[in-house]
Amino acid sequence: MALDRFGRRIHYLRISLTDHCNLRCVYCMPEDMTFRPPAEMLQDDEILFLVRLFASLGFDKIRLTGGEPTVRAHVVDLVREIAATPGVKSLSMTTNGVLLHKLARPLKAAGLQRVNVSLDTLDPVRYHKLTRWGNLQQVWEGILAAEEAGLTPIKINAVVVRGYNEVDIVDLARLTYEHDWQVRFIEMMPLGGITDFQRSQVVSTAEMLARLEAVYGAVEPLNGGELDGEARLYRLPGARGTLGFIASVTLPFCASCTRARLTADGRLRLCLLREKEVDLLTPLRNGATWEEMRQLIVTSIWEKPWGHGLAEGEVATNRVMSEIGG
Repeated sequence: MALDRFGRRIHYLRISLTDHCNLRCVYCMPEDMTFRPPAEMLQDDEILFLVRLFASLGFDKIRLTGGEPTVRAHVVDLVREIAATPGVKSLSMTTNGVLLHKLARPLKAAGLQRVNVSLDTLDPVRYHKLTRWGNLQQVWEGILAAEEAGLTPIKINAVVVRGYNEVDIVDLARLTYEHDWQVRFIEMMPLGGITDFQRSQVVSTAEMLARLEAVYGAVEPLNGGELDGEARLYRLPGARGTLGFIASVTLPFCASCTRARLTADGRLRLCLLREKEVDLLTPLRNGATWEEMRQLIVTSIWEKPWGHGLAEGEVATNRVMSEIGG
């Protein structure tokens, strides 16, 4: 079991399969983003070794992220191996949905259980503006393919950016009347080299709720207001699905954090919004034993910080979001 010094059991590992992406979302990376060469990235056998190692320490929940995880070569084979790893109980993926129309069925057959799909607007023009390259229809077909394949419950992730898509949350929320999905609205977090933009364009959860209630009336809080993972859940009157709000900036949930992140270049990142990382790839390639690697992870997890330092003006700038995996 991996514990931090605050007594939290850390058992949820988010693995970035690649820093590459087939979109260029304005809140995630610059359009001329330069990616790392493949040799500097975790190879398939290294990912699988680390998955087995983390699973032996009680990590039973794994989410595959990117960049965009579906652009990684052999992603279906990787999913199959990870799903078969003893101790792994939950295996999900966060994706932009661009390739899901092709990959949903193979991923499900390989053992993937659920997907979260990033979709920040239902307006094709604004979608293209936010993603710079994206095609909304392609993503919508991917979401439906995922649902048909059984990668459920479907969760839709919308990062809300002032001046880009704050008006779109009304239409996105309406999806929960038609579908048994969870539509999740995420406060934009300052990270990497575009923090000035991110800080100035934040839309708070309180503002989002007020905007929705002005249209739909009072929304019903679920679970007694308790967090479901990182989201606070609500339901529109008479809706099939639910709304989730991830308020990392204005209502941080650090006390209940059970996550660690493995970057595509093999660093263990202990908090999304803190710069401290532990290099796992170098000792692994230098021949460290299973036990040595295990002890390195245990020691690192113990030092996981209580939470981020946004309230004190501390912002992590050593990576953009696509390099960490969200």
